[in-house]
Amino acid sequence: MSAHHNIKLEVCVDSIASAIAAMEGGAARIELCSALNEGGLTPSVGILKILKSLPLNIPIYCMLRPRRGNDFIYTDLEMKALLHDMELLQENGADGFVFGSLTPSREINVEQCQQVLEKAKSLPMTFHRAFDLTDPLKMYENAKILIELGFQRILCSGFRQTATEGIDSLAQLIAKHHREIIIMPGAGINVTNLEEILTATKCCEFHGSAKSPPTSEMPDSTESNSTKMECDVSMGKQDILPYDICDVNVVRKMVAIASAMAEK
Repeated sequence: MSAHHNIKLEVCVDSIASAIAAMEGGAARIELCSALNEGGLTPSVGILKILKSLPLNIPIYCMLRPRRGNDFIYTDLEMKALLHDMELLQENGADGFVFGSLTPSREINVEQCQQVLEKAKSLPMTFHRAFDLTDPLKMYENAKILIELGFQRILCSGFRQTATEGIDSLAQLIAKHHREIIIMPGAGINVTNLEEILTATKCCEFHGSAKSPPTSEMPDSTESNSTKMECDVSMGKQDILPYDICDVNVVRKMVAIASAMAEK
């Protein structure tokens, strides 16, 4: 582990409050999205602009994903929209981008990746968890395609629902390709399983949302009347869920675990 010196935490956020908490907690990088409940969509340019005006001092990578749905198969019009968004985010200070697209047979869509990489110019690119929908038997081959295309990292859960379940594939990918590309475990990583993931995979970066554990609900007395107000109107399914933000203490704990591991 000591070869890594430090193991970096990337925190995915979909609000200004979460981005500030991630930064204050010691995250190395922010992945900025909207709608994390949908797996993360392209963020608002306004939010990026505000975050870049703050003394955050850590890179902000922006998600490029024009709609929900885990097919990652995009039409030409969707790609046009995505590339327009990319241009605006670039003009407003994006430090890198996160993108992934597949063909109907779940191969990497090389042509669409090339379009995005060309537009990124020299900004770093992450290929996201669309990788987890590709054929696990072709994982080395697909990683090689992304290396040759020019991606800097792959965000991956090892073809499973969580990084803990996909830990073997992650370890194998990292062992084989760690000199050529960063394989960044993500999905369900928290304070309780982080040490296991770092030990087994030997990753140099990992990804999480660093939300509070679900048990730490606020006691009723601390809630203002406005948050308790009953409402019969829902703005869509996801509005039933509470609005979560990144917890600065969870970020601190994860960073501390990673630092301790790096020194071993």
